[in-house]
Amino acid sequence: MASSYFQERSTPASPDLLSPATPSIGVSSRTSNALSSRITSVLSASYADLDIRDALETLNGRGIRNTAETRRQLRLDVQKEVIQCNGDIVKDFGQVAEQLKRIGAAISNLNQSCADLRGHISAANQETGPVLEEATSLMNQRKQVEMKQRVLDAFSSHFVITEEEATALTSTAEPVDEEFFQTLTRAKKIHYDCQVLLGTEDQRLGLEILEQSSKQLNSAFQKLYRWIQREFKTLDLENPQINASIRRSLRVLAERPTLFQSCLDFFAEARENILSDSFYTALTGSAADLQSLSSMKPIEFHAHDPLRYVGDMLAWAHSATVSEREALEVLFISEGDEIARGIQAGLESEPWSRLEGDEEIFDGRKALNQLVSRDLTGVARLLRQRTEQVIQSHEDATLAYKIANLIAFYKNTFSRLLGNDSEVLDVFTGLEESAMRQFRANMRDHVAAVQSDLAVAPDDLSPPEFLEDALQMLKTLAKSYDTSIAATDERDNGFQAVLSEALDPFLSGCENLYKRLADPKNDIFAINCLLAAKNILAPYSFASDRISEIEDTIGEHSAKLVESQHRYLTYESGIDVLLNAVSEMSDSAEDISSLASLEPFKPEHLIATSQQLDDFLPSALMDAAENIKRLRNSRMVQKITEEAADKFCEDFEFLESKIIAADELLDDESESEDQAVVRLRDIFPRTSDEIRVLLS
Repeated sequence: MASSYFQERSTPASPDLLSPATPSIGVSSRTSNALSSRITSVLSASYADLDIRDALETLNGRGIRNTAETRRQLRLDVQKEVIQCNGDIVKDFGQVAEQLKRIGAAISNLNQSCADLRGHISAANQETGPVLEEATSLMNQRKQVEMKQRVLDAFSSHFVITEEEATALTSTAEPVDEEFFQTLTRAKKIHYDCQVLLGTEDQRLGLEILEQSSKQLNSAFQKLYRWIQREFKTLDLENPQINASIRRSLRVLAERPTLFQSCLDFFAEARENILSDSFYTALTGSAADLQSLSSMKPIEFHAHDPLRYVGDMLAWAHSATVSEREALEVLFISEGDEIARGIQAGLESEPWSRLEGDEEIFDGRKALNQLVSRDLTGVARLLRQRTEQVIQSHEDATLAYKIANLIAFYKNTFSRLLGNDSEVLDVFTGLEESAMRQFRANMRDHVAAVQSDLAVAPDDLSPPEFLEDALQMLKTLAKSYDTSIAATDERDNGFQAVLSEALDPFLSGCENLYKRLADPKNDIFAINCLLAAKNILAPYSFASDRISEIEDTIGEHSAKLVESQHRYLTYESGIDVLLNAVSEMSDSAEDISSLASLEPFKPEHLIATSQQLDDFLPSALMDAAENIKRLRNSRMVQKITEEAADKFCEDFEFLESKIIAADELLDDESESEDQAVVRLRDIFPRTSDEIRVLLS
């Protein structure tokens, strides 16, 4: 539309349009300027202008063609349409004005109605104001009451025990069951939480609840205490399934140390009576056991065998102790340290129950050992009576010592089982001391009897019969001590007392016989006795000190035998005279030169001595060994003889050196004087090497 419109506008105007209706020069020029001006404004108008674009779109919508007629009528048509539109608008606004009048009337009516309503509302507010204020006050009061009710309910549920709960907690007619323990736990919590109430300004309520809870707790613990006592009367410790409620009750009762200790005292007394009766029944048998005597005989059935009799009693006591300890561990230890914690809490809540200066923490194991020891008091008393009867009614020292070792063995066993502080160990200590006193008394009587029979040593110089008997007894005692593992800490020293009673008196008797014998018989006799004692003690390490002493003594007597054998060799060989002659001679030339002038070194005497030496040497060792053949150790005989032979060889070497030195001086003198002399070596030709070969 726009393009066609501008194309039509750009074509040359028709002659009718260009020719003015009234030709005039002035008019023509103004019209041309106005038209040029219009065309210029039209052409300068931008299509992007909104007004131009809307106008063009309107023309395009009308489907108008660009003709002269159309252009003349266009303005009129547009103005007509504008006038018609304005008329329509005025008409429409007239209707709107009518509607606005009606709306205004309606608004006025509404305003009037609102004013009336405000009046009614104001009057209603004046009438209902006090009621609303009262209702608001009541609502606030209700909220406060509800809050107080909730607080009261919470307080009651936490700090107040119901009648049913109080009955279950304190009434002895009610059982000690789960409900009791739950209520007791709640009562303890109430008692503890009362500290919070005591911290407030008004302490009356806290004091009242604290007093009430204290009474209830005391009644509950008294009920629990009496219930445990009743249960202890019928408690079967042999049953592995011990009632769990008893263990729980003991843990709870531990919070009252006084009641707990009283309960333990009652239990210990009851168990002491039960164990005493059981031990007496095991000793003597009962009517109920007569049918089973064939399979299980009373301990007194073996009273004829004292060692077995005492051993059976001790074994029964040990077995009962183990069973008692295992059963009580289930009651007091199996649940950990609850009892210890309960007692600690009880001591904190009842400081008056703590002994003065007693700050030691409760030890469950130690308390268990003490309780078991108290349970065994009656058994220990009866055991002491029977064992002392056995000890005092027999005069056999070996039996008394075996019983002492047996008691020491069980004492050591009980100390590991119950601790070193157990009262039962005092009974074992007393019995052991009594057995050792009886042993020493019997041994002294035996020694006194033997000393009256001492005569002379045997001809073969062997240990006398009383020593042999004593050594056999000592062997039995040492074996008993070794198998008893008694006095472990003093194992090496524990046997010294036995040696002083069972060996030393008999060795003293042998020493008296030793003093009556001549050399070398006395030393041979002494060594034989000491070797016999050493052989008995050798297998036992606890006698090592005494064995060392015996070996030292044997060494002293062996040295004397060596000296005796040495004297024999020098005397029988004949060189003792020569040795005595040169023993005090110095190495000076004057003394050496005078050797040949000495009486023993004169040719006739020296020839006799040389002949005697030659006759002695072939059998010298055999003859010397024959002197100590009664020594009961062939190896020692050989050793002593060899040591004596070595000393003999050393003496001969010394003698030989003197002879050689004297011959050298004689040779020097003979060369200077040109005289022939008789050399000592020619008369006494034996050399020390030859002597060693012959005596080896």
